[in-house]
Amino acid sequence: MDDRRDVRISKYLARHLRHDPERIGITLDAHGWVEIDVLIAAAAAHGFRFTRAELDRVVASNDKQRYAVEGGRIRANQGHTVAVDLGLPRAEPPAYLFHGTVARAVAAIRAEGLRPMNRHAVHLSPDRETAVRVGARRGRAVVLSVDAAAMRSAGHVFQVSANGVWLVDHVPPEFLRFPG
Repeated sequence: MDDRRDVRISKYLARHLRHDPERIGITLDAHGWVEIDVLIAAAAAHGFRFTRAELDRVVASNDKQRYAVEGGRIRANQGHTVAVDLGLPRAEPPAYLFHGTVARAVAAIRAEGLRPMNRHAVHLSPDRETAVRVGARRGRAVVLSVDAAAMRSAGHVFQVSANGVWLVDHVPPEFLRFPG
């Protein structure tokens, strides 16, 4: 197993299952699924070959469990910028959730809250440690606490993806707790 190869495959999957399926000529169904054989063939036709065994290994070993396989189909669990309906039911969140970001984003978040930006939903972590890892991808992490219980009481709808990422349309600033 080549960890670098697995990372390349995972990034390829993320790009084409979440953001840019048309780039390699695949079409996701309304719920984000594509046949694995179609994906592998399209990738090969566009110069990036991988096997079903490699794909299965990447899906199984992904620390964030970004992908779901159902029968002969695959999809990303969340994070899409293309229109999909993941069909996730409403879920009751824990009292607090967390969001990892970087210091340069804090002023805008204080003013506007958390917005989905180019994604379909704001992503929240169930624990502080995960939020630190998420925020650290773009620099030194700043972890915000989200009063999810108060948001739910105010009528906000939460969903949770298959890999435990909590999703909500927006987090207004009054439900955020900033460090320091």
